Amino acid sequence: MTEAILLVGGKGTRLRPLTVHTPKPMVPAAGVPFLTHQLARARAAGIDHIVLATSYLAEVFEPHFGDGSALGLHLEYVTEDEPLGTGGAIRNVAPLLRSAPDEPVLIFNGDILTGLDIAALVRTHESSGADVSLHLTRVEDPRAFGLVPTDANGRVSAFLEKPQTPEEIVTDQINAGAYVFNRSVIDTIPTGRPVSVERETFPGLLASGAHLQGMVDSTYWLDLGTPQAFIRGSADLVLGRAPSPAVPGRCGDRLVMESAEVAADAKLTGGTVIGAGARVGAGARIDGSAVLDGAVVEAGAQLHDSLVGAGARIGARTVLHGAVIGDGAVVGADNELRDGVRIWCGARLPDAAVRFSSDQ
Repeated sequence: MTEAILLVGGKGTRLRPLTVHTPKPMVPAAGVPFLTHQLARARAAGIDHIVLATSYLAEVFEPHFGDGSALGLHLEYVTEDEPLGTGGAIRNVAPLLRSAPDEPVLIFNGDILTGLDIAALVRTHESSGADVSLHLTRVEDPRAFGLVPTDANGRVSAFLEKPQTPEEIVTDQINAGAYVFNRSVIDTIPTGRPVSVERETFPGLLASGAHLQGMVDSTYWLDLGTPQAFIRGSADLVLGRAPSPAVPGRCGDRLVMESAEVAADAKLTGGTVIGAGARVGAGARIDGSAVLDGAVVEAGAQLHDSLVGAGARIGARTVLHGAVIGDGAVVGADNELRDGVRIWCGARLPDAAVRFSSDQ
């Protein structure tokens, strides 16, 4: 197998304000657009041709990655005029695939950070004789996911929507967002309308008697659909907990990009990343957070599990805990923002406008 489809068309609504100006796969994680990590892992697994299925802010991808040659890849781009869903997006890019009908094509989502052994998934697909193979992972609480039970041989027996009662939780296995399709199966997906691969394609194939194989791989897996998950994923990449050959530096407590300025007595821990051209002032304490390109964190500020957007400014002695600050926003000095607070792109918060009392 030498080619793949990468689904990068989602709007990233849950990630706003990070995705107001930037499509979700292009938001920086560990110093580079998240998509870079996925492309690098695919290349390391032997993939050399990838078709990107784009939609939201589609014009951003090609100027950054070009033809993919810098990554050792051949990249092509297909843009949906109207959103087609996951299955529709797969079918929409099929004309650019090179594989023969009986050859496998890797398909993966643009918002999953995973340590999946791609080669093992392909081997499972080929050895089982499956029409489609799915990466499955186990989660402690599967209620937010669709369940995918399998038989003793790993063959998928059902696709179950999000369970509502304990009796409905028949397995802890969920769809982890990476698949291997025989090319001929892709060509059976309807054209010209939205299609959900999870709700329509897979159940339809199962009902028709197709062979769908599941491979449980319980290595690192994280859905980056929320700001806090994205921040955690970036930190895990820096710390080396999530594998990627694209991290631009050695793994450790911190990653400071070239041209960033960090005061000598500032403390950066927990997988913190400081983007290019960003500045961190004297005495600042930043833990498990991401400060994107050109942002400023002034003296004495404290950031924990937070993200500061490109060109934003955090005032002196301000405390952020689990907060997300949009691109170009300004948070004045002596503020305290906690518990998932989001400041919109370009917004301005005056000095000492938000404080928490010591008993809160």
